[in-house]
Amino acid sequence: MDESTPLLVIVDAANVVGSVPDGWWRDRRGAAERLRDRLAADGLPGHSGPVEIVLVVEGAARGVATVPGVRVESAPGSGDDHMVDLVAGAGGRPVLVVTADRELRRRVTELGAEVTGPRSVRPA
Repeated sequence: MDESTPLLVIVDAANVVGSVPDGWWRDRRGAAERLRDRLAADGLPGHSGPVEIVLVVEGAARGVATVPGVRVESAPGSGDDHMVDLVAGAGGRPVLVVTADRELRRRVTELGAEVTGPRSVRPA
């Protein structure tokens, strides 16, 4: 893979938003939009190279719009299944999945993705 190929960063919105008990459950869509906006502003902290960020939303957060710097994908069913499909379709490019979900971590690492936890993109 070419070194100029951006790292594909797939963010599990439900898992990252749910990692901090800040009232997100009262407005899941608003919480996903705040996460999207933070990702658009900050990118992937600690990573200096080019990144392509994909925020996967599901359930009540479906319909969050894409903004410059963050592509938002509404999972048609399971968010986890959609993220696995994105990793599988990455064509060998480097992929980093942001989640703490153990089963999702197992599934995507079997496909060659790296994994990091929610703290990598969200302040505690």
